[in-house]
Amino acid sequence: MAQKRIVIVGSGVAGLAAAVRLSAAGHRVTVVEANDYVGGKLTSKNIGRYRFDMGPSVLTLPHLIEDLTKVSRQDDKFEYVTLDKICNYFYEDGTNLIAYVDKEKFATEVATKLGETKQSVYEQLKYSATAYELTSDLFMQQSLHKLSNFLNLKTAKALWNIRKLKLGKTMNEANAARFKNKKTIQLFNRFATYNGSDPFQAPALINIIAHLEHNIGAFAPKGGMHDITKHLHTLSLKLGAEYVMNTRVLKIKTQNDQVSGVVTTAGEIAADMVVSDADIKHVYTKLLDPKYYPAKILNQEKSLSGLIFYWGIKKEFKELGLHNILFGDDGEKEFKTVFGEKRPYENPTTYINITSKVTPTDAPTGCENWFVMVNVPHNASAQPIQYVQEMRKHIVAKINRILKTDIESYIEIEDTQDPYVIEQRTSSSGGSLYGNSSNNKFAAFLRHANESSRIKNMYFCGGSVHPGGGIPLGLLSAKIVSEMIAGKG
Repeated sequence: MAQKRIVIVGSGVAGLAAAVRLSAAGHRVTVVEANDYVGGKLTSKNIGRYRFDMGPSVLTLPHLIEDLTKVSRQDDKFEYVTLDKICNYFYEDGTNLIAYVDKEKFATEVATKLGETKQSVYEQLKYSATAYELTSDLFMQQSLHKLSNFLNLKTAKALWNIRKLKLGKTMNEANAARFKNKKTIQLFNRFATYNGSDPFQAPALINIIAHLEHNIGAFAPKGGMHDITKHLHTLSLKLGAEYVMNTRVLKIKTQNDQVSGVVTTAGEIAADMVVSDADIKHVYTKLLDPKYYPAKILNQEKSLSGLIFYWGIKKEFKELGLHNILFGDDGEKEFKTVFGEKRPYENPTTYINITSKVTPTDAPTGCENWFVMVNVPHNASAQPIQYVQEMRKHIVAKINRILKTDIESYIEIEDTQDPYVIEQRTSSSGGSLYGNSSNNKFAAFLRHANESSRIKNMYFCGGSVHPGGGIPLGLLSAKIVSEMIAGKG
């Protein structure tokens, strides 16, 4: 198609991927970013002697990044390592196990430590693989908002095998039917948090997330997660994409229900097309005419947010790996507290990510960089968070109890992000990490489409629209958008 002037609003991972694809297709791409750095949540920060990834910490489906390198026709290589351990799990009663990538070793761990049969583990992983194979092309690789996408053999196959997807069950119900130990159920339920949802409400289909790590593999960028941002940014620059930094988009201009450009704090930029990588609620409440407001979609329940502490630790903990989970004492009560009562749980499941385990230069010799995160509700009040210090006490006590340490005596430096701060930095509604939650069996169909049905040449990518939150889905949203634009040629 003829070259178009395309403005991308925001430079999160989806915006960067869109910049690569659309620049490679020959379009004139301008990315407008409110911050002085690219990457959105996928950014990095040096604090004293330590480096931290500030947001996403799990790498799956690295081939999606490699695909962008191929699209760019550049020689740059995205370097990552393949992990043999997915996560170290710790429970309050002293039980701990390692989730190995090797299925036999993982099944043996679960059987030995949690009393399940190895066959039940194999069946769980087979189910997640089958569900992924049946739904990936249909729900993740294309728009769900075009009838033509459903008139094919892939859809027929998925419908023919629909009983295998357990659509009538919640994630927890499906896992409880498979396993007898609450600890095992809690382990597999935790994958619901990968898209900010509640396993006691989300459909069983969410179990496909486990497939990414347990069947396809677990990976880590050699230089930390921020290497993804740097790699995609570099590719887009080499392709001619322009970046306007420290500049906020104030309005997306339309004329006769067609995009005509954007108004920014630095002036106006004309455009034939606009691709938004901003949170969908921010776009409709701040950037577009109110007449376009899609109330049904925007009023849905939001995903989880996070309370994150970044600690420089003056000690090495040999029992910890790159990814570590310290489970709460009651999984059901924890999710009911966060989603039902809209407040943090006092004994929260605590995630500790330590990139210095893979990239030693992220911390001084003999030290570690801890990214410590717990799930909290999105901040509906839009007011500064008041519970940070109280939750910090609970988290410190939990770490001390389970790891039998005095963690505060080893904390050399500290920084914090809470839902209010996350919203201020990324414009995500209430600091929600994944847009709307998936606490509904029809969640896949309730996300905002990648192309506006009311505004010509207006497109959407990123975690708050189809196909969903997280790095892989964000990258796929950019692919869907670029294919839609290509189809206009």
